[in-house]
Amino acid sequence: MVMKASLQLKLGQSLTMTPQLQQAIRLLQLSTLDLQQEIQQALESNPMLETSEDDDQTDPAAENNEHAANATESSAETAPEPSTDWDESENGPDWSSENDIPDNIPDDLPVDTAWDDIYQSAPAPAARNDDENDHDFETRNSPTETLQDHLEWQLNLTPLSERDQAIAHALMDAVDERGYLTTPLEEIHSGLLDENEEDPLELDEVEAVLHRLQHFDPPGVFARDLQECLLIQLNQLPPDTPWLAQARLVITHYINLLGNRDYAQLLRRSRLKEDQLREVLALITGLNPRPGDVIDRAEPDYVIPDVIVRKHNGRWRVELNPEIAPRIRVNASYASLIRRADSSADNTYLRDQLQEAKWFIKSLQSRNETLLKVATRIVEHQQGFLDHGEEAMKPLILSDIAQAVEMHESTISRVTTQKYMHTPRGIFELKYFFSSHVSTENGGECSSTAIRALIKKLVAAENSAKPLSDSKIADILAEQGIKVARRTIAKYRESLAIPPSNQRKSLI
Repeated sequence: MVMKASLQLKLGQSLTMTPQLQQAIRLLQLSTLDLQQEIQQALESNPMLETSEDDDQTDPAAENNEHAANATESSAETAPEPSTDWDESENGPDWSSENDIPDNIPDDLPVDTAWDDIYQSAPAPAARNDDENDHDFETRNSPTETLQDHLEWQLNLTPLSERDQAIAHALMDAVDERGYLTTPLEEIHSGLLDENEEDPLELDEVEAVLHRLQHFDPPGVFARDLQECLLIQLNQLPPDTPWLAQARLVITHYINLLGNRDYAQLLRRSRLKEDQLREVLALITGLNPRPGDVIDRAEPDYVIPDVIVRKHNGRWRVELNPEIAPRIRVNASYASLIRRADSSADNTYLRDQLQEAKWFIKSLQSRNETLLKVATRIVEHQQGFLDHGEEAMKPLILSDIAQAVEMHESTISRVTTQKYMHTPRGIFELKYFFSSHVSTENGGECSSTAIRALIKKLVAAENSAKPLSDSKIADILAEQGIKVARRTIAKYRESLAIPPSNQRKSLI
């Protein structure tokens, strides 16, 4: 056996992201709240960074740049406009603004110079007025009252013996978020029973305390099923309430027919006329089948929009929200302490911190530019939605915006995730404006969002006695040139939380 030695040469390519690029990508995909936390951490860890609060001072260099920017805007206004509805000069971001930082920033500053003497700070909004933002501090930071807290507060105001108090707490522990008692009374009784006592607890005592608790607010709480919940609410109404006795009759004996919406059978068995049954159903539908939802609400989720869209002189304008980030700049005092040709530990530390500060400011600037550029293209594409609503939404995918701004789809995905746009029609996530399409008869395309809006509109205008089926809705859309299968209509209807036609049928 002969062994031969050989030498192989391989050539390959690999992409390596620099720390600056990694930081820019990380900041790009952060939400507004996460970005504010990141900025705060950078301000605390890097002495070279500071917030700018000297808004009253005017920088001569900034004034010159402002005059130059105004001249650029005036020249752009005289240029021909491609569209009557879109103002490219007003909406298009100015990438050569006064706040741009040159790419060739040297590592060293000239002797006896400060940072602001040569370079401008990063784009920054106006300073916040703390007095204006503190008025709703208690509202935003107060803990949310739960159903258990509400019931405990009422129990403390109710005169009960220690024995009944123990029973009441056991019953409260068995109440779910809807307000229903989920544990059988027998099981609660067995858990509280102590046979060694002289007077053992009886089941009747538990039932008595339960009836006492069923008078608590909200009406219907501590019910064991839907029927009992509705009856509790009816019993708390004034005795002279119209159709009260008939409502009790329907709920007590014919609740299954009511749930199945079998109104023909319900009319025959209850011996009520159609107009009478309509009044009874109006009274029943005014009751709350989930009483716990009135109290136990989720904590509100506050959304800070990243971009703001306004209509000015008949044209839509896109601008960054000035509240998404504080004013950030390099601390001129610390930057002036850096000495050339000094390799001491302190000077090296200041150099490193200055470099990190420059990277951070440039990453923030890049994030804002990319966000504004993407939002501008989205608004340019979805002007119909801003003018006419969801029915005018156009199909849009990530690749369309990626080609328009000359970026990768992954970058567009990062930009549109957890970023919000404030429009006259509300606050929407940027991903809301992206939707699939359905072909039309004339060769065009219709957005799935527009189809959902049409379905919602048709259901809202339907006759409640004869609701539209999924097949009928598909036929109506086909008459408008939109071919959608019945199963697709059902999928869109379920996404809108609209029940099927048999559950939407009503006499009211």
